[in-house]
Amino acid sequence: MTQNGKTLKPAETMLACASHSPLMYCYKRAPESHERVEKAFHDVADRIKAFAPEMVFIFGPDHYTSLFQQLAPPFTIPTAAEAVDDIGGHPGALNVPRETALDLINYLAAGGVDVAVSHSMRIDHGFSQTLHRMNGSIDAFPTVPIIINTMTPPLPPYYRTRKLGELVGSFVRERGIRALFMASGGLSHNPKVIYPDVGTGPEDVTSWQRQGRSSEVMTPEAWFERLDEMHHVAAQMFVDGEITAEDCCFNETFDQRVIDILTSGEFERMDDWNNEEVVKTGGIGAVEIHAWLGAVVAHRTAGGAPAECEIYAHALEYGIAVGVLHGNPASAAAA
Repeated sequence: MTQNGKTLKPAETMLACASHSPLMYCYKRAPESHERVEKAFHDVADRIKAFAPEMVFIFGPDHYTSLFQQLAPPFTIPTAAEAVDDIGGHPGALNVPRETALDLINYLAAGGVDVAVSHSMRIDHGFSQTLHRMNGSIDAFPTVPIIINTMTPPLPPYYRTRKLGELVGSFVRERGIRALFMASGGLSHNPKVIYPDVGTGPEDVTSWQRQGRSSEVMTPEAWFERLDEMHHVAAQMFVDGEITAEDCCFNETFDQRVIDILTSGEFERMDDWNNEEVVKTGGIGAVEIHAWLGAVVAHRTAGGAPAECEIYAHALEYGIAVGVLHGNPASAAAA
């Protein structure tokens, strides 16, 4: 394959999708599945280390850190990104390759998917936790974050996320990049007390959800202090039995359906899914499966082997149904 007169090596890709939760960092009692979850994360991290990607493309959500009702595009790609110091996250600057990010943005537009661009974006634990746990640090590799709005309705339709994934995969394939596709989020979970529907929470929370750092009644410091306090309180409530699996909206039938679709490659089956119905089925956090869909589709489009489920487990004390998927390069699958 050639581009601009240059011969390119074939693309080679790997996939890693994982759930995240601040409670993984402040639980009061380890869930029954704790050791199995830790092993799944470590095993995939070892595969990533051996694969040694030259670039990472990670799909993930925003938790009212940069996207607010004031402005919430469906998809955003930054040319520079800084991780905030939120609970469960890892602060610092990502190593975002600016020219590659801009090239990708233009490629997506030419393919029919317009994304917003930020030249200085804040990300939260929705990205930094998985990057740190899987890659060893948030800046271990050049990384292009792809932010999907899963918090501030209206949310993107699933067929658009699939199209986004296809184009990102084509971009990597055409440029012969040795890429790791990652997704952070999901599966069923329902942190609605922490992130209430806009207009239903306290005045200062609503102000932050609507205006973010422009809020006159909620400062960034107060917002992150609130998140820290509420997660520590929730950790104790899980131990005391005051928060149940029903409260978390754990739904194994829904989660297994998602895993089955993503591992089978029948991605079009999600095209007509409705975000509101997904929330009713698996809680407000379940729509983070947009990130998994984008990453898996990108990996397969670029030529990667089918995704495999490393673990699925309810982890009440984490407040989430944990899932980890991985996908090998096609060359490894054929070996």
